[in-house]
Amino acid sequence: MGEPLERTFSHDEGLIRPMKGKTDPDLGPDVIMAMIPSDLDLLAKTSRAQKTEHSLKALYDVYRMEDGLEGSFALSGPFLGAPHAVMGMENLIALGARRIWVLGWCGSLQPGLRVGDLVLPTNALSEEGTSQHYPVAEKIPRADEALCQMLDNALKKKGQPFVRGTVWTTDAPYRETPAKVKAYQEQGILAVEMEMSALMTLAVYRTVRLSGLLVVSDELFDLKWHSGFKNPKLRKTSRVAVKVLLDLVKSIQPLNRL
Repeated sequence: MGEPLERTFSHDEGLIRPMKGKTDPDLGPDVIMAMIPSDLDLLAKTSRAQKTEHSLKALYDVYRMEDGLEGSFALSGPFLGAPHAVMGMENLIALGARRIWVLGWCGSLQPGLRVGDLVLPTNALSEEGTSQHYPVAEKIPRADEALCQMLDNALKKKGQPFVRGTVWTTDAPYRETPAKVKAYQEQGILAVEMEMSALMTLAVYRTVRLSGLLVVSDELFDLKWHSGFKNPKLRKTSRVAVKVLLDLVKSIQPLNRL
C-alpha cells in the first residue's frame, strides 16, 4: 500500500491553491462574510455595495463598496457549512482580505438565549471536518481578541445586549441529539452553528484576523426544536447586526490609509 499523503509530500500547501484570477477584483482588508442570503441582501442594500464579477461567482457572490470618504470594503456570501465557507474565505484572502467579519445565525442551547438575541463567539467547539486539514498550534479555535473587542464596544455603544462565549460547530444539523445538546449546555456552550470553528482555524492558519456576530434563529435548550425563522425578532435583530457591522467596518477604513 502507498504511504499516506501527509508523508508523500514534503510541503504543506495543497495541489489546488487559492489564487487571484486575471479578472478577479482587488479587495480591501475588510470583508463581511454573510452566511444567510437575506443578511447578504440586507448588507448590500444598506451599504449600496455593487455586485462584482469574480471567478467563483457560481459558488458565492462578492459585493464591493468604494467610497472616497468611507474607503473600500467587500461583502460576500451566502455560505452553507464549514467546507463552503472555508473555500470562500480562502479565495477572499487571496483577493486581499485581512480582517474577516462573519454574520450568521445560530441555535440557542441556553434558556437565557432566545430567538433574536445576539451572540459574539469568542471560541468554538469543533464537530466539523474541515478545520482538521489546517494544522495550527491552538487546539481550541478562537476568534481574534482585538476584533472581538471592537465588536463588543460597538454593540455596547449602540446599547444592544449580547452574550460572549463558546459556540458548537457541527456539520450535521440533523444530528444535534438530546444527549449532545444536554452535555454541551451543561458545559456552558451558548449555541450551535455550522461554520465558526473552521473559519477561526483558517484565520489562524492564514495569519488573518476574524471575528463574528450570530443572531439566535432557533432554540434547542429544552431538548425540543423551536424554529424562529419567521419570528419578527429575528428580522429586527438581523437589521441591528447589519448596521453594527457596517458602521464598524466604515469607522476603521481611515486606518487603512495611514
